[in-house]
Amino acid sequence: MAEAPKVELFIKASDDGEGVGNCPFCQRLFMILWLKGVNFTLTTVDMKRAPEVLKDLAPGSQPPFLLYNGEVRTDTNKIEEFLEETLTPPQYPKLCCRYKESNSAGDDIFHKFSAYIKNPNPGLNEMLEKKFLKSLMKLDQYLLTPLPHELDKNPNAAHSARSYLDGDALTLADCNLLPKIHIVKVVCKKYRNFTIPNALTALTRYLEKTYQQDEFRYTCPNDAEILLAYYSVAKYLNK
Repeated sequence: MAEAPKVELFIKASDDGEGVGNCPFCQRLFMILWLKGVNFTLTTVDMKRAPEVLKDLAPGSQPPFLLYNGEVRTDTNKIEEFLEETLTPPQYPKLCCRYKESNSAGDDIFHKFSAYIKNPNPGLNEMLEKKFLKSLMKLDQYLLTPLPHELDKNPNAAHSARSYLDGDALTLADCNLLPKIHIVKVVCKKYRNFTIPNALTALTRYLEKTYQQDEFRYTCPNDAEILLAYYSVAKYLNK
């Protein structure tokens, strides 16, 4: 068996410098390494103190970055590709999606959420909320629609019974989307008293399932961290 690689992931620290900070890209890589089942060291970087480690290892860059057998990698997408190409079966599971559509499912949610949450004008709120809700409905629809392999098993299936975007196992697509949806949930509740409607049954099921997974639950920042990060950008509606 090949020697295990030496892997260290650097992620943004929480405000007190101790825990996990709010950064969906950091959480994405944290989840990937956890799902791969590789032994790795997690180092939180306190951005307020910008420690020596940043100046030495990755000058001018923001976490996340990865140290793999002594080599530094700083681009999240490239790190993801690298891990998928390097940590391969039989020793490590494959995490890429079977269906390319799974990779883009829900990719407009964060953009619509940002417009909705940064708007201080009550007159625009309903229109922005509708657009945001539409992006959630689109994701719900994707999760509701049986994938080809489900239809192979049951050609008459009207609805998908899968747990995640691409099937019954978490994939790279989930690692990318879920940290963002978690932020969306926390921030919308606080600033708009908006919660994801239960009528979006497939999306509700997807999130319920996800919050039971250690790889997701234990990589999430605290709600307080997320709200702190949005404190200066999220706007209450001016009455």
